[in-house]
Order: sequence, then C-alpha cells, then structure tokens
Amino acid sequence: MHQVIILQLLILLMVANGTPLIAKKLFDRRCSYPLDGNVTFADGRPVFGYSKTVRGIVLAVLATTAAASLIGLRWNIGLLIGVFAMVRDLFSSFCKRRLGLPTSSRASSFGQLPEALLPLLACRDLLALTATDIVVCVVIFVGEVVLSRLLYAFRLRDRPY
Repeated sequence: MHQVIILQLLILLMVANGTPLIAKKLFDRRCSYPLDGNVTFADGRPVFGYSKTVRGIVLAVLATTAAASLIGLRWNIGLLIGVFAMVRDLFSSFCKRRLGLPTSSRASSFGQLPEALLPLLACRDLLALTATDIVVCVVIFVGEVVLSRLLYAFRLRDRPY
C-alpha cells in the first residue's frame, strides 16, 4: 500500500472539492457565471443549476493542478484529479436536476463514492495504484462527511453535507 500517495491523493480530492466552496465565500457572486449559461435541458429543468459556475470549475482544476506540485506529485496528476472530480460533480448535478432535486441537495447515490473513485481511476496507471490503494482512499474520503460538517461549522459550506 502506498500510504504517502494515498495521503497526497486525499489532499488533492479535498482541494478539488473545496476550492469552489472557498471561492464562493471569497468572491460571493463576482465572476460567478453559471456553467450551463442558464440553459434548460429537454425536460425544462436547468442542465446543472446555478451553483455550478465557470469560476468554480476553473479554479478547482487550477488549484488542484498547483497543489499537486506543492505536495510532491506531477502537475498532470493534479490536473487529472481536478478535471475528473469536476466531471463527477457535474454529472451528479445533472442527475439531481433530472430527478427534480434542488441545487446543493444531497443525493447519496451520487455522493462520496464516485466523487473519489472517478478521479482515482483516472490516475491509477500513472501512480501504479493498486486496488487496495483505491479502496483505502475511497473509504477515507467517504469519511468526508465529518470534514463537510467542519466546513459547515466554519461557514465555508451552506449545509452540513
């Protein structure tokens, strides 16, 4: 098992998922353009919803790419983690809109498991991750519920999940 790499990956997953939240608190509505341009899908609902912004996606990918270099990984690992974390996030939002769930609502089936799994699978070969590495990282990340509650306590999240 690669304990150091698992720790590095967990840090990158937190950066990818936390950056849009921090940007929202720092910038409020400035430069907050909805990624879907407020376009609706064939069902008449928003494609992603107003909370998925160009600012959040771009900053998440840039911050994760930069963070990788700062913690001893190649920048392209950070880029992969950032991009695939955001792809998963957008897919989740798309599905929640189709189900008629409000923006920022919780949908457990679209939650933490794929949030960690997709980015890890994307960089599996580059980091020679084993199945055990991926399982351990996902299990730890699913414990993100605790971190989410901390972010809520520090007013970086609007909800404790």
